[in-house]
Amino acid sequence: MNAVLIAVIVMVGLSLARVHVVLSLIIGALVGGLMAGLGVADSLNAFQEGIKNGAQIALSYAILGAFAMAIAHSGAPKLLADSLTARLNGAGATGAVKWALFGIIFVMAVFSQNLIPIHIAFIPLIVPPLLLLFNRLQVDRRLVACIITFGLVNTYMFIPYGFGDIFLNQIILKNVGDAGMDTTGASIMQIMMIPALGMLLGLMTAIFISYRKPRVYQNIQVQTSQEPDNTASDKPSTYRAVVALIAIVIAFVAHLYTDSLLIGSMAGFAVFMASGVVKWREADGVFNDGIKMMAMIGFIMISAQGFAEVMKATGQIDALVAGAMDIFGGNKGLAALVMLIIGLVVTLGIGSSFSTVPILAAIYVPLCMAMGFSMPATVVLIATAGVLGDAGSPASDSTLGPTMGLNIDGQHDHIKDTVIPTFVHYNIPLIVFGWIAAMVL
Repeated sequence: MNAVLIAVIVMVGLSLARVHVVLSLIIGALVGGLMAGLGVADSLNAFQEGIKNGAQIALSYAILGAFAMAIAHSGAPKLLADSLTARLNGAGATGAVKWALFGIIFVMAVFSQNLIPIHIAFIPLIVPPLLLLFNRLQVDRRLVACIITFGLVNTYMFIPYGFGDIFLNQIILKNVGDAGMDTTGASIMQIMMIPALGMLLGLMTAIFISYRKPRVYQNIQVQTSQEPDNTASDKPSTYRAVVALIAIVIAFVAHLYTDSLLIGSMAGFAVFMASGVVKWREADGVFNDGIKMMAMIGFIMISAQGFAEVMKATGQIDALVAGAMDIFGGNKGLAALVMLIIGLVVTLGIGSSFSTVPILAAIYVPLCMAMGFSMPATVVLIATAGVLGDAGSPASDSTLGPTMGLNIDGQHDHIKDTVIPTFVHYNIPLIVFGWIAAMVL
């Protein structure tokens, strides 16, 4: 049996058995390396090389966390949560409030990818204060996880802006071009429209069918470490909210100008300090709290990079693809389906669609060219194969982020309430609609 496939099965199986994701990644990587004949030493060396590659990711997440904590320190998220609470307490039409909450969380998830580059850092700031509201409305938190994950994933795979620009233009089109296929004139939004509609169908299924029934949770008051302890002079105000908005805009502009989320986040944090919203004597504390908030996600992303490096070192990703190709010969429909499924397996193990694409593109582009797939069909196959598994992987930040916010009171299980619901509602439609796109483009 293929070593990569075994490693992914081990990693996912351990995660389902409630073994910590980092340990699951390490053990899965070692098992895969040993099965491929690398030995313990070479497997660990490959894993450590991957960790080095993940250092930039960890630093970016840390700075993003600090920027997000500064936004929290400004009191803007608390103002929003307080206004929602007041509306709920004074309104009889709780259904309208429920849909307003869904809309706000959805918009924030979308903006965190394309407009305000804080990615999942908004989740622990906004979601925990709203849990008591969700409890009162008897909202199924699995639905909230699906809404957040849709905003995180669908946006970067469809809109070429912010994280979407990185994924679609700098990773997808660049790697397809480097592998030998001309992508000049590619209209990426048109290419990715069909898979994006598939995810939208999955979201509608979650909202109106799967999780529409009420679900009861216990009301547990939790003081989160993400909620700043404001002094009397630091209470939320219009000035502080305006500064937060200015910082977000400057961070966005700096990101566009430098093409660096790291620089954008630092610029935004600097605005908070210069304006006095984050006082000089408080800067270290706010910065450290932000790093702590994102530390777990950073460790998991680093471990996922190590896992990916071991998978590449086994040399059996090519064999996994080649073995699948032998099954269908010149059947394009079967080839497209197998490529999508292999992308799902690889991304489940790595936990990052951004890390999966370079691995797949080098193998898939020559195969697609040989089998007569068009450029748009090749792009949509590789992009969808990369995205597959991002929603539904235990190691993905698109599932870890929602759990981080929804499980603050211990009533939302990562695997049962985030991973499985997002896997079912998004990966199945992505396979179906990605296959359709590859056939018609």
